Amino acid sequence: MSEHHQEGSAATITFPPGTAADPTQGELEFVGTATVLLQFGGYTILTDPNFLHQGEHAYLGMGLRSRRLTQPSRDETNLPPIDLVVLSHHHGDHFDRRAADGLDKALPIVTEPHAARKLRSQGFTRPIPLTTWSSQTFMKDGVALTVTALPGKHAPRALAPVIPPVMGSLLDFVRDGRRLLRVYITGDTLLHDRLGEIPRRYGAIDLCLIHLGGTKIMGVLLTMDAAQGVRLLQLVAPALAIPIHYDDYPVFRSSLADFRQAVGAAQLSTEIQFLERGQRHPLRAGGQA
Repeated sequence: MSEHHQEGSAATITFPPGTAADPTQGELEFVGTATVLLQFGGYTILTDPNFLHQGEHAYLGMGLRSRRLTQPSRDETNLPPIDLVVLSHHHGDHFDRRAADGLDKALPIVTEPHAARKLRSQGFTRPIPLTTWSSQTFMKDGVALTVTALPGKHAPRALAPVIPPVMGSLLDFVRDGRRLLRVYITGDTLLHDRLGEIPRRYGAIDLCLIHLGGTKIMGVLLTMDAAQGVRLLQLVAPALAIPIHYDDYPVFRSSLADFRQAVGAAQLSTEIQFLERGQRHPLRAGGQA
């Protein structure tokens, strides 16, 4: 890939031409945990690669490990060619040893600065650190993809020194000045005040990949539970939401069933699509994910 400078932003990263796929059509596959394989606009994007097999343990820090309860639909051995990775943070259930050993060390990985440093220590040569509200643009076959870092809060302030920082991500696919698709990936965040800035800054969101699970460590909530997830969707009001990051580890204390119940009791303008691991959902341009 080559790079050229774009005034007022980080240098745009330009990929060589790909296959002649219809840039207005695509699909995503829910792999498991927060791992999604998203193919749209000619790009193939991997999020938060957690390829540990059922029964293997993720290291969560502070000497804690959690045993995976589910089997991912893919692992590092059966991926299509990946253009880039979007990584919310560097935690054992989001970037595990299988990902560290099996992914191409030259892959661009868009992430927050703490994770970028960790990736470099693991031999990855192309981490792209973003601070909140900053962006990186890619170009492939006439489609621009801009990834913007959004605010995330993984832990109460008291636990910030021992829980890695996290970012949400906004993915905007644009061709000839027309936005094809806008995707919000929440990352492992709690509901917090700065999330209200997202709809004020960006307006309509076509698809939200919402990290749930109600993760608790030592009794402290670290990711949105069902109630917080519903409140986020009321705040951001995406056209479509797909819940991810649930039921994979014992530290996930708020189940998908909890979220289904909370959604059923709420007044939501958002359509909810529930996917099994390995299930795919079509994507198309025009704000209709």
